[in-house]
Amino acid sequence: MNEYQLLVSELNALLRLKTTVIGMKLFETVEEMQAIPRIRRPKAKHTTDQIVSMASRLGWTVGITAEDLVGAQCQAVIGLAPQDEEWRRGEKYVGVWHGTQQDAQARQEALTCVPYGRYRAMAVSPLETGRLDPPDIVMVYATPGQMIILINGLQYRDYRKFEWSVVGETACADSWGRALATGEPSLSLPCYAERRYGGVPDEEMLMALKPADLRKAVEGMKALARNGLRYPIPPYGIQADPSAGMGASYSGKG
Repeated sequence: MNEYQLLVSELNALLRLKTTVIGMKLFETVEEMQAIPRIRRPKAKHTTDQIVSMASRLGWTVGITAEDLVGAQCQAVIGLAPQDEEWRRGEKYVGVWHGTQQDAQARQEALTCVPYGRYRAMAVSPLETGRLDPPDIVMVYATPGQMIILINGLQYRDYRKFEWSVVGETACADSWGRALATGEPSLSLPCYAERRYGGVPDEEMLMALKPADLRKAVEGMKALARNGLRYPIPPYGIQADPSAGMGASYSGKG
């Protein structure tokens, strides 16, 4: 069992995830991407949401360049197209996603994107395959209940308050765009495009984070589980006296 298989096995045991945990990696040359074992290349235009879901829903290893993506928005978020003045103005969104050009531009400028110029290709793959070694980021789709336990695991040691953004449409900039650009754990509410084209179900959220942070979260969740704090979270009863449960879950004296 490779290190990624072990990590995924532990994560699934802790959270009982329904969706495949995947990795994403950017490449400075197309040749590096094409050298990945068993890489698939699209035969038609796609959104990045679809490419991500080919890995997370179908278990494929898929590589793309800017030419494989349907438009500048998908390309720009992962640094495969410039975030230039035309892109920033967002005029094609006026009257669709926003009421004015100023609103559209404000949204475009709020997106966290990988800087343009360094990368020429991207690949996604189920993490446990080990084909992206190491991936730049790992992506975990989970329900809100699963996600809060994952976050609690991240905060078990070296606590910090997480503050995440909601840009609305193009929410991939809140997840993989932000995680790739900053290296920080990045939570998002998948947007209309991710759900319509990527098939993300209503109940799922997305966390993108570095492999080391996922390992930290798993170790934290294992410690929480030893303390009786684990997923699924059993309902205590809305009319019951919570004293005994609170004593075990919050005082450390249960």
